[in-house]
Amino acid sequence: MTSAGTAGDPAADQLETLRGLLSAATARLLGDTIAVTDEDWRAPSRLPGWTRGHVATHIARQADALGRLLSGAASGTPGTMYASDEERNAEIEAGAGRSGLDLQIDLDTAAEQLWERMEEVDAAGKWGESVALRGGGTAPARLLPLARLTEVVLHHVDLDVGYEIDQVDETVAGWILEWCSLRLRTRDGFPSLSLIVDGGTTVAVGSAGETREVRGTAAALLGWLTGRSSADRVNGAEGLTLPAF
Repeated sequence: MTSAGTAGDPAADQLETLRGLLSAATARLLGDTIAVTDEDWRAPSRLPGWTRGHVATHIARQADALGRLLSGAASGTPGTMYASDEERNAEIEAGAGRSGLDLQIDLDTAAEQLWERMEEVDAAGKWGESVALRGGGTAPARLLPLARLTEVVLHHVDLDVGYEIDQVDETVAGWILEWCSLRLRTRDGFPSLSLIVDGGTTVAVGSAGETREVRGTAAALLGWLTGRSSADRVNGAEGLTLPAF
């Protein structure tokens, strides 16, 4: 999957592949939401306490947040994703009740602007710049397309508009598992897991306790790991309760 030597860390020559996957995932999201009515946008999503409008607004604002990191990488002036958790949450709440047209325009515009920020990093040759991630930790800017792919795919499922976790392409799911590996590697209390994807790829996640092997397709493993499908879709997860993703 990767050739950079670190789980979730794409080599420079894989950036275009990831950006292509992100472009396709974004197009599918926009295509699946274009016919959602105003009433349905205000209906519950699969995320507790959030309507579809909340999820859509979060997807758009997360694009803006990653754009700030990319602009900082391009200019050499470090950026932050959000000024505070309170401001982040307030923006999501404020945008959730908008019309379907406004939400769709926001999703489209935010995605386009994020692409422009990526092009700024291209022009500056700064994909190796370190950026600060929300929740702690740093990563090279070249990981941000993978971070965005994760958000777009998982929240597309959360919107509950007909796209299910088992429809996620195996290549895409494999990449997202590697991003999960990076983000969950040192999270306190997250169980040590060896996720063995059908076909032979192994992804290490977590560090607490004795390592358990869990097997399945990349999409099934991703769904189980992120709380979007049940343990009966994979093998070896019996009796395991995972923390919230």
